[in-house]
Amino acid sequence: MLFENAPRRIHINEVSVRDGFQSEARFVPTEDKIRLIDALSATGLARIEVTSFVSPKAIPNLRDAAEVMQGIARRPGVIYTALVPNEKGAERALACGADEINLVMSIGEKHNRANMRMTCDQSLEQFHRIMALVAGTPLRVNGTIATAFGCPFDGEQPLDRVLWAADEYLAMGMHSLTLADTTGMAHPRQVAEFCDAVRDAFPRVPVTVHFHNTRGMGLANVVAAVGAGIDSIDASLGGIGGCPYAPGATGNICTEDTVHMLEACGVATGVDLDVLLALAATLLDLLGHAVPGQVLQAGTRTTLRPFREAA
Repeated sequence: MLFENAPRRIHINEVSVRDGFQSEARFVPTEDKIRLIDALSATGLARIEVTSFVSPKAIPNLRDAAEVMQGIARRPGVIYTALVPNEKGAERALACGADEINLVMSIGEKHNRANMRMTCDQSLEQFHRIMALVAGTPLRVNGTIATAFGCPFDGEQPLDRVLWAADEYLAMGMHSLTLADTTGMAHPRQVAEFCDAVRDAFPRVPVTVHFHNTRGMGLANVVAAVGAGIDSIDASLGGIGGCPYAPGATGNICTEDTVHMLEACGVATGVDLDVLLALAATLLDLLGHAVPGQVLQAGTRTTLRPFREAA
Protein backbone atom coordinates (compact mmCIF):
# COMPACT_ATOMS: atom_id res chain seq x y z
CA MET A 1 0.00 0.00 0.00
CA LEU A 2 1.32 3.43 -1.02
CA PHE A 3 0.51 5.16 2.28
CA GLU A 4 0.40 2.13 4.56
CA ASN A 5 2.63 3.81 7.14
CA ALA A 6 1.34 7.33 6.61
CA PRO A 7 0.46 9.39 9.70
CA ARG A 8 -3.24 10.13 10.25
CA ARG A 9 -2.69 13.78 9.46
CA ILE A 10 0.00 15.66 7.60
CA HIS A 11 0.90 19.11 8.91
CA ILE A 12 1.49 21.62 6.12
CA ASN A 13 3.90 24.49 6.77
CA GLU A 14 3.80 27.61 4.57
CA VAL A 15 7.11 29.19 3.51
CA SER A 16 6.10 31.48 0.63
CA VAL A 17 6.21 34.71 2.61
CA ARG A 18 9.85 34.05 3.51
CA ASP A 19 11.38 31.56 1.11
CA GLY A 20 9.22 32.79 -1.76
CA PHE A 21 9.31 36.55 -1.30
CA GLN A 22 13.05 36.66 -0.63
CA SER A 23 13.75 35.94 -4.30
CA GLU A 24 11.29 38.42 -5.77
CA ALA A 25 12.60 41.50 -7.57
CA ARG A 26 9.51 43.56 -6.74
CA PHE A 27 9.17 44.64 -3.11
CA VAL A 28 6.01 43.21 -1.58
CA PRO A 29 4.50 45.96 0.60
CA THR A 30 4.43 45.30 4.32
CA GLU A 31 0.65 45.62 4.57
CA ASP A 32 0.22 43.07 1.76
CA LYS A 33 2.53 40.61 3.52
CA ILE A 34 0.55 40.99 6.75
CA ARG A 35 -2.77 40.63 4.95
CA LEU A 36 -1.62 37.45 3.20
CA ILE A 37 -0.20 35.90 6.37
CA ASP A 38 -3.42 36.63 8.27
CA ALA A 39 -5.43 34.97 5.50
CA LEU A 40 -3.09 31.97 5.41
CA SER A 41 -3.44 31.61 9.18
CA ALA A 42 -7.14 30.82 8.73
CA THR A 43 -6.66 27.99 6.21
CA GLY A 44 -5.61 25.20 8.58
CA LEU A 45 -1.86 25.47 8.08
CA ALA A 46 0.25 24.23 10.99
CA ARG A 47 3.13 26.69 10.72
CA ILE A 48 3.96 29.84 8.77
CA GLU A 49 7.57 30.91 8.23
CA VAL A 50 6.82 34.61 8.43
CA THR A 51 10.16 36.18 7.54
CA SER A 52 13.90 36.13 8.05
CA PHE A 53 15.84 38.49 10.30
CA VAL A 54 18.67 39.05 7.85
CA SER A 55 20.51 42.12 6.64
CA PRO A 56 18.30 44.30 4.41
CA LYS A 57 21.26 44.59 2.06
CA ALA A 58 21.35 40.82 1.66
CA ILE A 59 17.59 40.36 1.11
CA PRO A 60 15.85 43.69 0.43
CA ASN A 61 12.37 42.16 0.24
CA LEU A 62 12.54 41.14 3.91
CA ARG A 63 13.74 44.48 5.23
CA ASP A 64 10.39 44.86 7.04
CA ALA A 65 10.83 41.65 9.07
CA ALA A 66 10.09 43.25 12.44
CA GLU A 67 7.06 45.17 11.19
CA VAL A 68 5.58 42.03 9.64
CA MET A 69 6.21 39.78 12.65
CA GLN A 70 4.71 42.35 15.01
CA GLY A 71 1.82 43.26 12.70
CA ILE A 72 0.27 39.86 12.06
CA ALA A 73 -2.74 38.57 13.96
CA ARG A 74 -1.66 35.45 15.87
CA ARG A 75 -4.10 32.58 15.46
CA PRO A 76 -4.15 29.94 18.23
CA GLY A 77 -2.70 26.64 17.06
CA VAL A 78 -0.53 28.18 14.31
CA ILE A 79 3.24 28.40 14.89
CA TYR A 80 4.86 31.60 13.61
CA THR A 81 8.52 31.08 12.85
CA ALA A 82 11.43 33.07 11.44
CA LEU A 83 14.73 32.12 9.90
CA VAL A 84 17.70 33.69 11.67
CA PRO A 85 21.26 33.70 10.34
CA ASN A 86 23.12 34.84 13.47
CA GLU A 87 22.85 36.04 17.08
CA LYS A 88 21.57 39.47 16.08
CA GLY A 89 18.79 37.83 14.09
CA ALA A 90 17.89 35.66 17.09
CA GLU A 91 17.73 38.73 19.33
CA ARG A 92 15.39 40.46 16.86
CA ALA A 93 13.17 37.38 16.61
CA LEU A 94 12.92 37.22 20.40
CA ALA A 95 12.03 40.90 20.60
CA CYS A 96 9.30 40.47 17.98
CA GLY A 97 7.67 37.53 19.72
CA ALA A 98 8.37 34.75 17.24
CA ASP A 99 7.21 31.33 18.41
CA GLU A 100 10.15 29.57 16.81
CA ILE A 101 13.40 30.28 15.02
CA ASN A 102 14.89 28.24 12.22
CA LEU A 103 18.66 27.73 12.08
CA VAL A 104 20.09 26.54 8.77
CA MET A 105 23.37 24.88 7.84
CA SER A 106 24.14 23.24 4.51
CA ILE A 107 25.99 19.99 5.05
CA GLY A 108 27.56 20.51 1.64
CA GLU A 109 30.59 22.59 2.66
CA LYS A 110 30.76 24.58 -0.57
CA HIS A 111 27.07 25.43 -0.52
CA ASN A 112 27.34 26.52 3.12
CA ARG A 113 30.18 28.85 2.20
CA ALA A 114 28.15 30.24 -0.72
CA ASN A 115 24.93 30.58 1.27
CA MET A 116 26.10 31.37 4.82
CA ARG A 117 29.67 32.58 4.18
CA MET A 118 30.87 30.07 6.76
CA THR A 119 32.29 26.59 7.04
CA CYS A 120 30.10 23.97 8.69
CA ASP A 121 32.24 24.12 11.83
CA GLN A 122 31.75 27.89 11.98
CA SER A 123 27.98 27.47 11.56
CA LEU A 124 27.86 24.99 14.45
CA GLU A 125 29.89 27.32 16.65
CA GLN A 126 27.41 30.11 15.93
CA PHE A 127 24.46 27.82 16.66
CA HIS A 128 25.94 27.10 20.09
CA ARG A 129 26.03 30.84 20.78
CA ILE A 130 22.43 31.28 19.60
CA MET A 131 21.25 28.38 21.77
CA ALA A 132 22.92 30.01 24.78
CA LEU A 133 21.21 33.29 23.90
CA VAL A 134 17.70 31.81 23.79
CA ALA A 135 18.15 29.43 26.75
CA GLY A 136 15.44 29.91 29.34
CA THR A 137 13.02 31.57 26.91
CA PRO A 138 9.88 29.95 25.46
CA LEU A 139 11.34 30.23 21.97
CA ARG A 140 11.56 26.90 20.18
CA VAL A 141 14.43 26.16 17.81
CA ASN A 142 14.26 24.12 14.61
CA GLY A 143 17.46 22.97 12.94
CA THR A 144 17.42 22.67 9.17
CA ILE A 145 19.88 20.30 7.53
CA ALA A 146 20.18 21.98 4.14
CA THR A 147 21.44 20.15 1.03
CA ALA A 148 20.54 16.97 2.92
CA PHE A 149 19.87 15.11 -0.32
CA GLY A 150 22.67 16.60 -2.40
CA CYS A 151 24.81 19.69 -2.94
CA PRO A 152 25.21 21.27 -6.41
CA PHE A 153 28.92 21.79 -5.73
CA ASP A 154 29.88 18.74 -3.63
CA GLY A 155 27.39 16.20 -5.02
CA GLU A 156 25.34 13.67 -3.06
CA GLN A 157 25.73 13.74 0.69
CA PRO A 158 26.11 10.42 2.53
CA LEU A 159 23.44 9.46 5.02
CA ASP A 160 26.07 9.42 7.78
CA ARG A 161 26.62 13.15 7.28
CA VAL A 162 22.88 13.85 7.63
CA LEU A 163 22.81 11.83 10.87
CA TRP A 164 25.94 13.64 12.07
CA ALA A 165 24.29 17.05 11.57
CA ALA A 166 21.08 15.90 13.27
CA ASP A 167 23.07 14.62 16.24
CA GLU A 168 25.00 17.91 16.51
CA TYR A 169 21.76 19.93 16.43
CA LEU A 170 19.98 17.85 19.04
CA ALA A 171 22.99 17.69 21.33
CA MET A 172 22.94 21.47 21.65
CA GLY A 173 19.22 21.47 22.51
CA MET A 174 17.31 22.10 19.29
CA HIS A 175 13.73 20.89 19.45
CA SER A 176 13.05 19.67 15.91
CA LEU A 177 14.70 18.93 12.57
CA THR A 178 14.09 19.71 8.91
CA LEU A 179 15.62 17.69 6.09
CA ALA A 180 15.87 20.17 3.21
CA ASP A 181 16.31 19.37 -0.45
CA THR A 182 17.63 22.88 -0.93
CA THR A 183 18.54 22.50 -4.58
CA GLY A 184 16.05 19.91 -5.80
CA MET A 185 18.41 16.93 -6.06
CA ALA A 186 16.40 14.39 -4.05
CA HIS A 187 14.66 11.37 -5.53
CA PRO A 188 11.94 9.25 -3.87
CA ARG A 189 14.06 6.20 -3.10
CA GLN A 190 16.68 8.35 -1.36
CA VAL A 191 13.99 10.30 0.51
CA ALA A 192 12.43 7.11 1.86
CA GLU A 193 15.84 5.79 2.97
CA PHE A 194 16.92 9.02 4.67
CA CYS A 195 13.58 9.62 6.39
CA ASP A 196 13.48 6.05 7.70
CA ALA A 197 17.02 6.39 9.04
CA VAL A 198 16.43 9.73 10.76
CA ARG A 199 13.18 8.55 12.36
CA ASP A 200 14.87 5.34 13.53
CA ALA A 201 17.82 7.25 14.99
CA PHE A 202 15.72 9.97 16.66
CA PRO A 203 12.23 8.48 17.14
CA ARG A 204 10.89 11.20 19.47
CA VAL A 205 12.10 14.19 17.47
CA PRO A 206 9.63 16.02 15.18
CA VAL A 207 10.93 15.90 11.59
CA THR A 208 9.87 18.09 8.67
CA VAL A 209 10.84 17.72 5.01
CA HIS A 210 11.41 20.62 2.63
CA PHE A 211 11.43 19.85 -1.10
CA HIS A 212 12.03 21.84 -4.25
CA ASN A 213 10.62 20.87 -7.64
CA THR A 214 13.76 21.69 -9.59
CA ARG A 215 13.77 18.41 -11.50
CA GLY A 216 10.07 17.61 -11.36
CA MET A 217 10.26 15.16 -8.45
CA GLY A 218 8.93 17.36 -5.66
CA LEU A 219 5.52 15.74 -5.14
CA ALA A 220 6.94 12.25 -5.70
CA ASN A 221 9.34 13.00 -2.86
CA VAL A 222 6.39 14.04 -0.67
CA VAL A 223 4.78 10.66 -1.34
CA ALA A 224 8.02 8.91 -0.34
CA ALA A 225 8.39 10.97 2.85
CA VAL A 226 4.78 10.45 3.95
CA GLY A 227 5.10 6.75 3.20
CA ALA A 228 8.11 6.72 5.52
CA GLY A 229 6.02 8.21 8.33
CA ILE A 230 6.91 11.91 8.06
CA ASP A 231 3.98 14.09 9.13
CA SER A 232 5.28 17.63 8.48
CA ILE A 233 5.80 19.14 5.01
CA ASP A 234 7.09 22.58 4.00
CA ALA A 235 5.49 24.08 0.88
CA SER A 236 5.11 27.46 -0.79
CA LEU A 237 1.91 29.10 -2.05
CA GLY A 238 1.96 29.11 -5.84
CA GLY A 239 5.26 27.19 -5.81
CA ILE A 240 7.26 30.42 -5.58
CA GLY A 241 10.79 30.73 -4.26
CA GLY A 242 13.99 28.76 -4.61
CA CYS A 243 17.55 28.90 -3.39
CA PRO A 244 19.45 31.91 -4.83
CA TYR A 245 22.75 30.06 -4.30
CA ALA A 246 21.91 26.99 -6.38
CA PRO A 247 22.60 27.21 -10.11
CA GLY A 248 19.48 26.31 -12.08
CA ALA A 249 17.26 25.85 -9.02
CA THR A 250 13.56 26.59 -9.33
CA GLY A 251 10.86 26.98 -6.75
CA ASN A 252 9.60 25.10 -3.74
CA ILE A 253 6.87 22.51 -4.02
CA CYS A 254 3.51 24.22 -4.30
CA THR A 255 1.28 24.30 -1.21
CA GLU A 256 -2.02 23.95 -3.02
CA ASP A 257 -0.67 21.20 -5.31
CA THR A 258 0.65 19.31 -2.27
CA VAL A 259 -2.64 19.59 -0.37
CA HIS A 260 -4.61 18.61 -3.50
CA MET A 261 -2.49 15.48 -4.01
CA LEU A 262 -2.57 14.32 -0.39
CA GLU A 263 -6.30 14.89 0.05
CA ALA A 264 -7.00 13.11 -3.27
CA CYS A 265 -5.09 10.12 -1.87
CA GLY A 266 -7.16 10.15 1.32
CA VAL A 267 -4.40 11.64 3.47
CA ALA A 268 -5.80 14.39 5.69
CA THR A 269 -4.12 17.81 5.92
CA GLY A 270 -6.83 19.88 7.59
CA VAL A 271 -6.15 22.65 5.06
CA ASP A 272 -8.91 24.43 3.10
CA LEU A 273 -7.85 23.93 -0.53
CA ASP A 274 -10.43 26.32 -1.99
CA VAL A 275 -9.16 29.19 0.15
CA LEU A 276 -5.55 28.33 -0.70
CA LEU A 277 -6.33 28.46 -4.40
CA ALA A 278 -8.03 31.84 -4.01
CA LEU A 279 -4.97 33.18 -2.18
CA ALA A 280 -2.61 31.73 -4.79
CA ALA A 281 -4.56 33.58 -7.48
CA THR A 282 -3.75 36.89 -5.76
CA LEU A 283 -0.02 36.31 -6.22
CA LEU A 284 -0.21 37.19 -9.91
CA ASP A 285 -1.02 40.83 -9.11
CA LEU A 286 1.11 40.93 -5.98
CA LEU A 287 4.27 39.71 -7.70
CA GLY A 288 3.62 40.87 -11.24
CA HIS A 289 4.14 37.46 -12.85
CA ALA A 290 2.58 34.02 -13.20
CA VAL A 291 3.35 31.35 -10.60
CA PRO A 292 4.13 27.70 -11.31
CA GLY A 293 1.32 26.10 -9.29
CA GLN A 294 -0.49 23.59 -11.49
CA VAL A 295 -3.84 23.13 -9.76
CA LEU A 296 -4.33 26.90 -9.93
CA GLN A 297 -4.05 26.67 -13.72
CA ALA A 298 -5.89 23.43 -14.36
CA GLY A 299 -8.43 23.30 -11.53
CA THR A 300 -8.84 20.45 -9.07
CA ARG A 301 -9.26 16.89 -10.30
CA THR A 302 -12.97 17.12 -9.42
CA THR A 303 -13.54 20.36 -11.35
CA LEU A 304 -16.10 19.64 -14.09
CA ARG A 305 -16.27 21.51 -17.39
CA PRO A 306 -19.35 22.38 -19.47
CA PHE A 307 -20.08 19.67 -22.06
CA ARG A 308 -21.18 20.55 -25.56
CA GLU A 309 -22.21 18.05 -28.16
CA ALA A 310 -20.10 18.09 -31.28
CA ALA A 311 -21.89 19.78 -34.18
